[in-house]
Amino acid sequence: MQWDAFLTAVQERGAYPDRREAERAARVVLALLGAHLAGTVRAELAARLPETFTLTLLDPPRADEPLDPRRFLRATAAWIEGATEQTATWDVSAVLSVVADAAGPELTHRLLRQLPDGYDLLFGYPRHTRSGPGDPAVADQERTDAAMTVGTGRRQHAEP
Repeated sequence: MQWDAFLTAVQERGAYPDRREAERAARVVLALLGAHLAGTVRAELAARLPETFTLTLLDPPRADEPLDPRRFLRATAAWIEGATEQTATWDVSAVLSVVADAAGPELTHRLLRQLPDGYDLLFGYPRHTRSGPGDPAVADQERTDAAMTVGTGRRQHAEP
């Protein structure tokens, strides 16, 4: 995925007022994600992201202990000035849903197998039972539905 397309998608999904905020969120989330991935999955994902974000994903040392989603959100909030856990949830979901698009369903499912339970929702890939685990067609539709819901929720929360 090209830099402009990636940042535009993050900016749209995150309803960020400018690309600088979208880039800040992407850098923080990808650095934290990179610390939780290993092996070929990490390298394959890096190859599908804009070149600028490759080092952001590959540079962090492997985390000693994977963070569960709640701790991942807290860590994101700690790294983004003025963020709360609620806004970090939005930041993480905006970035990771674009990452899932860049990765495609098969790589996203392999990536999710390396992470603790609960990350599926942050990527917009809710685990499902209708057609069995790992059915990319169902996952694609659910991811689209989740992304649309997330986008709607942000705009509603952002207004007074």
